[in-house]
Amino acid sequence: MAATATWERAYAGVTPDAEWAREVRRLAEERDAVLLAHNYQLPEIQDIADHTGDSLALSRIAAESSASTIVFCGVHFMAETAKILSPDKTVLIPDQRAGCSLADSITAEQLREWKAEHPGAVVVSYVNTTAEVKAETDVCCTSSNAVDVVRSVPPEQEVLFCPDQFLGAHVRRATGRENLHVWAGECHVHAGINGPELAERAAADPDADLFIHPECGCATSALYLAGEGTVPPERVKILSTGGMLDAARRTGARSVLVATEVGMLHQLRRAAPEVDFRAVNDRASCRYMKMITPGALLRCLREGADEVDVPAGTAERARASVERMISIGRPGGGE
Repeated sequence: MAATATWERAYAGVTPDAEWAREVRRLAEERDAVLLAHNYQLPEIQDIADHTGDSLALSRIAAESSASTIVFCGVHFMAETAKILSPDKTVLIPDQRAGCSLADSITAEQLREWKAEHPGAVVVSYVNTTAEVKAETDVCCTSSNAVDVVRSVPPEQEVLFCPDQFLGAHVRRATGRENLHVWAGECHVHAGINGPELAERAAADPDADLFIHPECGCATSALYLAGEGTVPPERVKILSTGGMLDAARRTGARSVLVATEVGMLHQLRRAAPEVDFRAVNDRASCRYMKMITPGALLRCLREGADEVDVPAGTAERARASVERMISIGRPGGGE
């Protein structure tokens, strides 16, 4: 605890500037490190990274990189996934306390108990889960391919979908599958983006496109607005973060209302600077993602902290569930 307090005092005041950027790049080269930043990171962290994207895409980039060290600017399960796919590389996360409310909403023990209640069921887990949960999973999925993964399961076979209840509801709507059981987990940030505020924002800007992440509590409301004609159906797009970037480059709209963590706005504005991207809920900020500060990144590179490891047996079983997902079809976007 004392050591943590020491480095916090030493690096908390670091602000991103040209000198900081040069030092980060120098240390990354010295450590033979590739810097990866999730779309929800602080803008300055995204801008210094070698690659920015969703967690699975970044983990696959890491596996293909010649660098011996991966610095994953994201939350803990993301660094674990990188380690699972790159077992021979050193994986660092700038702050090991950066957790995830969604990944924490189901444990491996809870999943084993759920499986015991439904013998023979196929377990489909979102990549936003711990390594231990992935190890208990038959096949993983991303938000962009969850529907395809579930459709690959024989229709007569039960499916246990975890942990996100909103993504699970989206999959159930899309597949019409009655034997799909959904775990009642959620991301506290996405769950907080609600239907009434989406309706209010959409009414104030009737010409805006709606980019809605399927983890959001407002996803059902968005489809309702389209169904009743309040918003033209073609303007409502349920998308992964990667899908949002693709849609941003194609949109003909002058403004877009975005329902996901606010860090995503930085990449969207870079992709289409002529479009006015605005958050449906500008308070939808993940405190765990924002733990990866400029000071934390500098400390990580200077000290080689914090290293992420996954036990070999757990990693092997977890890797199998990710590889089964990829064999069904290469995911175009992760969470």
